[in-house]
Amino acid sequence: MSNPQQLRYSKEHEWLSATEDGVATVGITEFAANALGDVVYADLPSVGDTVTAGETCGELESTKSVSDLYAPVTGEVVEANQDVVDDPSLVNSAPFEGGWLFKVRVAEEPGDLLSADEYTAFSAG
Repeated sequence: MSNPQQLRYSKEHEWLSATEDGVATVGITEFAANALGDVVYADLPSVGDTVTAGETCGELESTKSVSDLYAPVTGEVVEANQDVVDDPSLVNSAPFEGGWLFKVRVAEEPGDLLSADEYTAFSAG
């Protein structure tokens, strides 16, 4: 399993792209997708919702369990991935590409996000 170097990661297993015009893309990691099993339902935050770093902002349901989705940053949701709502299996098949979850206009970014190498070590231990 290879975590893309250009992303940052939370200890709750979400990834965050670099901001482009203040907007970042959020998803869950391949490690989390594998741990969840086959994702069958995605409840994502809606456009206009304010999310707060470290707090629950949605959930993913799999054949194994239901897992809360945590916001890695604070900001306003500007887009939810309708493709994932329509086909939640994208979270498993393409967690770093088409399986992204939402985009957020970042107001505040916590200082505890991990690099790819730090996240790999964290998730291995």
